Amino acid sequence: MVVFSCAEKPQANTTRDKEGAGQMMTFGHQRWAVWGVGLLLGTSALLAQAQNYPHRPIKAIVPYAAGGFSDQASRIIAEAMSRNLGQNIVIENRAGGGGRIGSEAVTKMAPDGYQLLMTTNGTKTYMAVVEKSLSYDPVSDFTPISLVGKYGLLMVVNPTVPAKTLPEFLAYARDPKNKGKINYATSGMGSGLHFAGELFNAMGKVDMVHVPYKGSGPGMQDVLAGVCQVIFDGAAKPHIDAGKVNFLGTTSSVRDPRYPDVPTLSEAGLPGYDLTYWVGIFAPKGLPADIQARLNASVKTALADPDVQRRLNGMGMSLVGSTPDQMVQEIRTETAKLRQIAASIPGGVN
Repeated sequence: MVVFSCAEKPQANTTRDKEGAGQMMTFGHQRWAVWGVGLLLGTSALLAQAQNYPHRPIKAIVPYAAGGFSDQASRIIAEAMSRNLGQNIVIENRAGGGGRIGSEAVTKMAPDGYQLLMTTNGTKTYMAVVEKSLSYDPVSDFTPISLVGKYGLLMVVNPTVPAKTLPEFLAYARDPKNKGKINYATSGMGSGLHFAGELFNAMGKVDMVHVPYKGSGPGMQDVLAGVCQVIFDGAAKPHIDAGKVNFLGTTSSVRDPRYPDVPTLSEAGLPGYDLTYWVGIFAPKGLPADIQARLNASVKTALADPDVQRRLNGMGMSLVGSTPDQMVQEIRTETAKLRQIAASIPGGVN
C-alpha cells in the first residue's frame, strides 16, 4: 500500500486536464452555437414569412353548406379581404355535424395564416353547451382574429294569432284560455331557435310548446300553414315582406338594419332579452401574433368598405370588427349565459 502525506499528494496531469477541459468547453460552445444558429434561422424564417404574408392564396373553411347565411356572409367578407391583402381567399365548404366537422379540420391545420375558419357562434358557444363530447376547445384550440358582425333571429307569428306587437302577443299568451295553444317551431333540440324560444318562455312568463323540426325551413312552412304559431328565424324576411307573418321583434340587442322601425324584443316588452348570432374568423392555434394582427386589420378594412356594409346590412347583420381579446371574452360570456338557459329548459337540450 502506498500512503501519501498531504505534502505528497499526486499532482494532476495539468496539461492533459486543461486540454480535456478545453475540448469539453469547445464542444459545449459548438453545440450551443449550432443551437443558437438554428434558433436564429428558425426565428428569421418566421419573421420573413410574417413580413411577406400573404404571398399565396388563403383557404377559408366554412363549416356549413354553400348558399346558407354564414356561407354568404363569409364570401362577402372574404372577397373584400382578398382585395386589401392582395391574395385570394378561397372558400371551402366542409359541412356536417352542425359545423363540427369543418371546425375540427381547422384544428389539425398548420398555423401559418393560410388556413382560416369562418364560422358562427353555433360551432363555438352553442356547441360547447349542447355537445357532450366536443373534440375541440372553442377557445384554446384556435387563434381568434375578429368578429365580423352580429344578427338576431326574427320572431314572427302566424296572422291567425291576434297580435301585431309584442305586448299584444304577451297578453294573448298569458291568458289562461290560451294555455297549450301556442306552439313554436325550431330547427331541432339545442338549436339557436330552441334557446330563443325557451328564453322567451322564461322571461315572458309564458308557456309556448316546443315543436322541433329537421331544419328551420320545414318549421317555417308549418308556421305559414298555421300548424305552429311562432318561429324565431333568421330567414323570415320574404314572408314578412309578403305579409304572410307578423314580425314582433328581433332577438338581438340592436334592431335589424332592414327594419329600423321595428323594436327589439328587449325594447318592446322583455327588458334584457338578448340572443344574438355572430359570424367570426379564426385560425389554428399557434398563429404568429403579427399575422394575427395583419388579418385583424384586414377584417376592419373590409368592414369599412361601403359596399360590404350595404351587402351585410342587407342580410340583417350589424357590423362589429373586434379585437381578438374582445372575441374571446364574447365567447366566454355567451357560453356562460347559454349554460344558464340550457339548465332551465325542461328535459334539457340534448
